[in-house]
Amino acid sequence: MPAVKVPDTPVEVLVDILTKANELAIANGHVPEELKSQLQKALDIASGMDHYLEKMTTQESEPLAELYEKTISHDWDKVHKEGKTMFRLPKECITGHVEGQTLKMLIHMCQAKRVLEIGMFTGYGALSMAEGLPEDGCLMACELEPYLKEFAQSIFNKSPHGRKITVKTGSAMDTLKELAAAGEQFDMVFIDADKDNYINYYNFILDNSLLRLRGVICVDNTLFKAKVYLKDTTDSNGLALRKFNQFVCDDPRVEQVILPLRDGISVIRQVSVALSSETQSQITDDEVFRGVMGHPILDRMRLDGKVAYVTGAGQGIGRAFAHALGEAGAKVAVVDMDQKKAEAVAEELHLKGIISIAITADISKPEDVQKMVEDIVSKWGTVHIACNNAGINRNSASEDTSLEEWDETFNVNLRGVFICCQAAGRVMLKQGYGKIINTASMASLIVPHPQKQLSYNTSKAGVVKLTQTLGTEWIDRGVRVNCISPGIVDTPLIHSESLRPLVQRWLSDIPAGRLALVTDLQAAVVYLACDASDYMTGHNLVIEGGQSLW
Repeated sequence: MPAVKVPDTPVEVLVDILTKANELAIANGHVPEELKSQLQKALDIASGMDHYLEKMTTQESEPLAELYEKTISHDWDKVHKEGKTMFRLPKECITGHVEGQTLKMLIHMCQAKRVLEIGMFTGYGALSMAEGLPEDGCLMACELEPYLKEFAQSIFNKSPHGRKITVKTGSAMDTLKELAAAGEQFDMVFIDADKDNYINYYNFILDNSLLRLRGVICVDNTLFKAKVYLKDTTDSNGLALRKFNQFVCDDPRVEQVILPLRDGISVIRQVSVALSSETQSQITDDEVFRGVMGHPILDRMRLDGKVAYVTGAGQGIGRAFAHALGEAGAKVAVVDMDQKKAEAVAEELHLKGIISIAITADISKPEDVQKMVEDIVSKWGTVHIACNNAGINRNSASEDTSLEEWDETFNVNLRGVFICCQAAGRVMLKQGYGKIINTASMASLIVPHPQKQLSYNTSKAGVVKLTQTLGTEWIDRGVRVNCISPGIVDTPLIHSESLRPLVQRWLSDIPAGRLALVTDLQAAVVYLACDASDYMTGHNLVIEGGQSLW
């Protein structure tokens, strides 16, 4: 005989009460039909909600589905009687599909990399959150019952995300003390353990800075079968959670909201520091403490609302710059001579939710550059960030360098950069704001060898001097001009048959012991494009693994 389902959430309790009321109404011939009809409507609304949420929520992964079935079908009473668990564990404790996907969504929303879970049960919530973590993310789960670690591990092993999870058995408070002593911090903490200790866990986390700046605490069961707000509540767990909810509500350190999902999830965040008269005399309340305009440093590096273009963005460094600026919040015009390459990168950005357009232009032609800027201004109203990256390199011995090669190189690498700076600068000077970032090269500082590239080296040295000159002329009018000088970048071209023999020689000249990757350059372009670098102008930011130092 199957076990009778016990109502476990406020909605389930409500459905149970409405069902009984509806049955009484149907059985009683004196109840008006209109009342029966209204009761049935109320029952339909209440009983249909959970099913609809399940249906409309992104489906769980196969490992999660398997873990759910394993939990539901397991004989937890038998396990407890055999002494394998310290407590009788009701299968209703499992997090479940909709709640699991909610936790996963919260991980994405707060961009968490490190998560602490207090109270794991069979690991459904842990694996749900791990699925939302980046590849280098980690989740530490504190669980009192060693049996549950063994129970979950086989499913964790089947998931590509299971390796992100570490289960620490024993007293959760002891684990918290160890983590605090080690100076650990977490982006998100999920509490679903013994209800009487919720306040203790919560206070310890905040008092010992286990939650990083702008992190969130999520607490499960905070609507506990509606017993937290019903006046006649005598249930000990309900009373403990009522006390916890009120404590958090009254805590000036945080803001919270209780989501009426299943048995209730509280989402709690720390608020800006509220200074008492006592602490005011101990700290300097300035922009260093509060943040410029109230923004923490990483927020100051956001590019939300900014309009950027990147030339030579169809491949290599330019493509990496386009992605970096877009990921930081900017709209990005992908500019390249090759229309298909420009469109391909613009599509990549679009797939990531970045607003972008593809523009075909030859930056050595003034008419192309002017049209490029006009098209961007026509589309988005302005240009805030000009990333002049397009360049070419022709290797030849100095005595064999032709005027054609010299002119071709300078037309793109220096003349083209100047044309772009001037066209974008006119827009920026008019609006009193702009960031121009030119791609120079380590070759502006040293003579790379053994390859011979006179025209390239000279043109890139010219880019640095162009940058310095414009940087000093325009900063008092709101426009900063800087450049980035990469070292030798690992691209498919480097591994061509003609250049492959040179790679080992280059590596011997690089203290870092490797070639640069395009991703090594992305943070630099975001920094130079954002407001946090407003005091920098005319600077040549060298990123070459130390090669220019030897």
